[in-house]
Amino acid sequence: QSLPSGTVLTGEPMARHTTFRVGGPADVMVLADSGADIQKTVALCREENYPFIILGNGSNVLVRDGGIRGCVILMGEGYSCVVPSGEDAVYAHAGARNNRFAETCMELGLAGCEFISGIPGTIGGAVFMNAGAYGSETSDIVKAVRALDREGNFLELTREEMGFSYRHSLAAEREMIILGAEFQLKKGNPAEIAARIADLNGRRRDRQPLEYPSAGSTFKRPVGGYAAALIEQAGLKGTQIGGAAVSAKHAGFVVNLGGA
Repeated sequence: QSLPSGTVLTGEPMARHTTFRVGGPADVMVLADSGADIQKTVALCREENYPFIILGNGSNVLVRDGGIRGCVILMGEGYSCVVPSGEDAVYAHAGARNNRFAETCMELGLAGCEFISGIPGTIGGAVFMNAGAYGSETSDIVKAVRALDREGNFLELTREEMGFSYRHSLAAEREMIILGAEFQLKKGNPAEIAARIADLNGRRRDRQPLEYPSAGSTFKRPVGGYAAALIEQAGLKGTQIGGAAVSAKHAGFVVNLGGA
């Protein structure tokens, strides 16, 4: 039995696939290009008792210099389609990058997902952890989710069945693999949507250390407070060990200043 038809890489440096730009080689990497390929790869890994992980944009991941023993199933360019699924809805593969997803919706004249454009990651990760920004969350626009369960069965779940909460969904509890999702949006003017995206991304550039590799906003918000404020109050803003530092621009970010 062989790995599926998608490209298979060996000894692939994970620094090429994480936004921290850190990480040694993965033993095996499978570049997924279909839900069936992902299902087959997962089944093979489980049969052989071979460890595997699912990766999108690598934006919430820190990989050690020693790399990853096992298989990395990468949902990237080969699994990133965003297509209309009705007058005011779209379906996106898990590997679709959030910014490209928002741009496609803008081109289709569909509003409601502008907030997601600046979140570094993919649709799969956004659904899995209910990513959010500027007062909106992924769960606000999800209509249905397609996933694999632990046994490798295809699932279709409604937004209600996903059990979304702050940076959490049922997928984390049940170890599901998100394959894609349908999003319910609303008709809008492409120029106005583009202006909102530009405004939000401008705010990000002004406030966040986008000039350095990072994993985006590093911490969950504690109840009744903000992580960045607490870190700053502790006197840790700008603290550096080797090439890794708490950003001097925004204490909620850990950044790679080079060589971390």
